[in-house]
Amino acid sequence: MELQLTAVFEEVPASEGGGYCAFCEEIPGAITQGDTLEEARENLKDAIQLMLETMRDETEKRVTPGHRIIREKISVPA
Repeated sequence: MELQLTAVFEEVPASEGGGYCAFCEEIPGAITQGDTLEEARENLKDAIQLMLETMRDETEKRVTPGHRIIREKISVPA
């Protein structure tokens, strides 16, 4: 499965250390940085994957044992 998300990159001036800050608009907490734009892109992909895994793990902890659980795919317009 592949998601289409919005990545935002902010160039950091050389006077402030240089590089790029990056975050994903749709995934709060998926924030990272990189010395180059490409490094920031790769780091953001990793951050998004980690956030999704963490959210999935936390959600499973909330499931009450013995309750009927229904899982299904859902599509929403962007």
